[in-house]
Amino acid sequence: MDKKTGVYICTGCSIGESLDVGGLSKVATKEGKAPVCKSHAFFCGAEGVAQIKSDIENEGVNTVVIAGCSSRVNYDVFDFGPSVILERVNLREQIIWCHPANDEDTQMMAEDALRMSLAKANHVQLPEAYQGEDMVKTILVVGGGLSGITAALEGAKAGYKTVLVEKSPVLGGWMNSLYKQAPQKSPYSAPEEVDIAERIKEVEAHPDVKIYVGAEIKEIAGAPGMFNVSISQNGDTLTERIGSVVLATGAVPYEATKLEKLGYGKYENVITAQQMEALAKKGKIVRPDGKEVQSIAFIQCAGSRDSEHLPYCSAVCCVESLKQATYLKEQNPEAAVYIFHKDIRTPGQYERLYQQVQKDGGIFVRGEIAGIKEDGGKNLIIEATDVLTGSGISTEGVDLVVLATGMVPTTAIGESFVVKAETEDGKEEEPVQAGDAPILKSNLLNLAYRQGPEMPTLKYGFADSHFICFPYETRRTGIYAAGSVRAPMDEVSSIEDATGAAMKAIQCIELSALGSAVHPRVGDLSFPDFAMSRCTQCKRCTVECPFGAINEDEKFNPLPNPTRCRRCGVCMGACPERIISFKNYSVPMIGNMIKAIDVPEEDEEKPRIVIFACENDAIPALDMAGINHLNYNAWVRVIPVRCLGSMSLVWIADTLSKGIDGILLLGCKHGDDYQCHFVKGSELAEIRLSKVAETLNRLDLESDRVRMEQVSIMDYDKIPAILDGFAERLEELGPNPYKGF
Repeated sequence: MDKKTGVYICTGCSIGESLDVGGLSKVATKEGKAPVCKSHAFFCGAEGVAQIKSDIENEGVNTVVIAGCSSRVNYDVFDFGPSVILERVNLREQIIWCHPANDEDTQMMAEDALRMSLAKANHVQLPEAYQGEDMVKTILVVGGGLSGITAALEGAKAGYKTVLVEKSPVLGGWMNSLYKQAPQKSPYSAPEEVDIAERIKEVEAHPDVKIYVGAEIKEIAGAPGMFNVSISQNGDTLTERIGSVVLATGAVPYEATKLEKLGYGKYENVITAQQMEALAKKGKIVRPDGKEVQSIAFIQCAGSRDSEHLPYCSAVCCVESLKQATYLKEQNPEAAVYIFHKDIRTPGQYERLYQQVQKDGGIFVRGEIAGIKEDGGKNLIIEATDVLTGSGISTEGVDLVVLATGMVPTTAIGESFVVKAETEDGKEEEPVQAGDAPILKSNLLNLAYRQGPEMPTLKYGFADSHFICFPYETRRTGIYAAGSVRAPMDEVSSIEDATGAAMKAIQCIELSALGSAVHPRVGDLSFPDFAMSRCTQCKRCTVECPFGAINEDEKFNPLPNPTRCRRCGVCMGACPERIISFKNYSVPMIGNMIKAIDVPEEDEEKPRIVIFACENDAIPALDMAGINHLNYNAWVRVIPVRCLGSMSLVWIADTLSKGIDGILLLGCKHGDDYQCHFVKGSELAEIRLSKVAETLNRLDLESDRVRMEQVSIMDYDKIPAILDGFAERLEELGPNPYKGF
């Protein structure tokens, strides 16, 4: 692409009053050799946009560099189409709003920002959208319970063909076992008739839904828009071409036999909530020995919120027990109902059901269960400790005890799977990436992925996703989790969740058809190019990719799947040979930005700090610091990166060898409650950073010159302390000895 660059310097928002615009123009025209350079007080206004468009149409400008506000604002205004390269220089939020006006250091900061953006623009090439073969827009829903039926119906109602696969002979899942369901409409004070039959009838009648019952997924291969799915049914193998997948296989009750203290398996009159539903469906609630139930005790959190069993709350247990309490009261209003709980959780309108059970005489005991024993008449005595008073509680013999066992996602059931990095000579090595989420062979999706047959899971077995920003998205692009396989939830939440997952599945297949990335870089048409002639088959890209986007061919070479790729660049940062790059993001591009920084001589006593800042959390935090006019030193030079996981160690060497005094990596928080938009990127950056000591030793530099800090968007108020504290440490170390060379 023959580039003609136009630089447009906005003077509004106090930029013109705080900076020497003439000096910036000189940088653009003299140093950057931009043939077009203009200034305007309001480039985001109609007149300013018209001026830029006129230059594009009449002057042949095809590379536009706008120096003004942050790229996080006015992105819709500065959209000049796919044939124009656009680069934004943040003079407002990150320079003039957090540094003194008409100051030499502030001016130098602005000029360096323009130099870096020009260097980037000169290196960027227009990406060409990837077009797959035989791409389809059909949705696969795995699991035919409430969530699966809802997802299939919502997808079909939106105009997309849907394939629904259920392993049982009939649809309905858990809902089929219920006598009644928790209230979903006003007045919310009494259970309702189970409506799953009507939902089944609706999905079976829909012309755009193809249903397989008594079937399982044998294999899923391919990528979004191009999944090849093998389905096993009645001994036959059927195939479907699929665009995206919704996993809605639900959860199962926690195994009650593990709760010895609560008497299950020891006393026949201790049953589970599931067995209670079966008793109610028979018409009259009686004990297993046939005696009519006159008193009943519900034990909440039976295995849930327990470090020995399920550490999490299972969400529905309280409401289900309240619902079942009404069963006995309907049968015998004089019956005694006890509910032992740690606390009652009835979110939303379920509070009305709680109040009704109280009015009907339900006795609520907030206590820790010490044990359950049986008297001579097979009645059960519950011993507990009152949480509020610390006193002991012992019930008179009750006829029946119901354990509200927690829920375990189906993704948590299976055998452990360990990824190995097999080399060409057949040897196996441990994975390069440390601390990744576990993968189980749970026979749900049977993915033909090099990274494993199922999705990575969280420590409790739920499908891993970005729980803050992208709750439905799993670690496998194009596969979305919905319902209780994603998190513990009730029927209403499952319906909402399945609808959301179906909408995300639709978004995925539409974006994939355009060649665009999905979350979080929606609209990005780039994808990684591999210079295979230099590949050493080290396996780092295949193992470290958080999303399973790279398989391997028969020669152990990386085999990228562009529609699986989320364009984070983690593979680029992982590659020691630097064979992976994007047309608009590469190791040399960032290297050119580093080289563009003007480093003062040592005697000027103007240190320089390069910040590699994650575009998802760190860049917004820096912008927020500017919006709040928080002041920090003007020594920093910010280089946005897609993810800290894309960081190449070459950038560290390039930066320090240029004479830059220090390097600060600002990235998302990682760990159990990670906020990294690319899940593992920030953690990988820290792992790589721990290995730079060799590089620093080779350059005869102190390790303190390179530091990483984890920040969230809301940590903007900490930015000045982080930057100034690092600058103070660099002053203690003294100038980089490479300065001036």
